[in-house]
Amino acid sequence: MVITTKNLNLWYGAFHALKNINSGIEANRITAIIGPSGCGKSTLLRVFNRMNDLIEGVRIDGEVLINDINILDSRTDLVGLRKKVGMVFQRPNPFPLSVYENIVFGPKVHNLANKYELDEIVEHGLRSVLLWDELKDKLKKPALGLSLEQKQRLCIARLIAVKSDILLMDEPCSTLDPQATQRIEELMRELKNNYTIIIVTHNMQQAARVSDEAGFMLLGELIEFGQTQQIFTTPKDKRTEDYITGRYG
Repeated sequence: MVITTKNLNLWYGAFHALKNINSGIEANRITAIIGPSGCGKSTLLRVFNRMNDLIEGVRIDGEVLINDINILDSRTDLVGLRKKVGMVFQRPNPFPLSVYENIVFGPKVHNLANKYELDEIVEHGLRSVLLWDELKDKLKKPALGLSLEQKQRLCIARLIAVKSDILLMDEPCSTLDPQATQRIEELMRELKNNYTIIIVTHNMQQAARVSDEAGFMLLGELIEFGQTQQIFTTPKDKRTEDYITGRYG
């Protein structure tokens, strides 16, 4: 397992947001976290790169192992962790810089490359997200002028440029039209050959289409976790079945 959670609990002040989460996420798979709004999906996703640390009043216990190292240890290098475990947000957030500077920003900050290697990093990143042919003549153009889909792809390319191994995606298609959503889903399937992807989605059809494993969350608990086909066709818990069949949520 690339990521393992053991008796993971998280509180926002007095609110118990995650309750005894035990799970195992395999490498080079797409894992979908599903469930109604407010059930803890995004909170769980942010545990994996300790983004919740930025929220005042958060308390957490249990273990989160990434490659058998407990990232909740107080000695964890958070900069190194967030380089290894990158996040793509609901709304694309490119920097107000050129396409080129967006991609090389991370390698420069982390001293991953000298100036002679940056061109190669940019081309590799854009090719990885199938944007090179579209943008190779527009590298000096502002990234904020791209389409929403291109911006989201660019944000993924930024993670690839700093050599992230795990890609966290929080509703990455929620602002995109159906055609753009289809293209991002195709990109995810391509990327899982080299990366481990965890996606939070409200879209049941999307979870069924793109994920290999799925976890259903409700009121801070991980109710059921397993192969997506099994979760969607023969769920073991009635609460999972009720959610998937639209009885609530």
